[in-house]
Amino acid sequence: MSLSDLLSPSDIAAALQDCQAPDSFNYRKFFQLIGLSKKSASQIKDIFQILDRNQSGFIEEEELKYFLQRFQPGARFLTATEIEKFMAAGDHDGDGKVGADEFREMVQS
Repeated sequence: MSLSDLLSPSDIAAALQDCQAPDSFNYRKFFQLIGLSKKSASQIKDIFQILDRNQSGFIEEEELKYFLQRFQPGARFLTATEIEKFMAAGDHDGDGKVGADEFREMVQS
């Protein structure tokens, strides 16, 4: 299964276009533009599993660098500031990574 099986390619393109400039990534806006915030909890979990590159059950800081590339190869890297903001918003228990439930909460917030 790929992200394009769960999300519209045109929504993916629009969301990536919106955050092309460094430090312009806003996770809430991105999730809305990409249509993720309209998905069911089960669909969000499926998307999380695709985004979890190493299948650890978490999205770690190192994986976040490549977050946009999971949606489209060749997309830019997230900057250190963007990664920090994403982690601050998603890492509720302070363990340095975002779990599936934390990710779902971010998407649905």
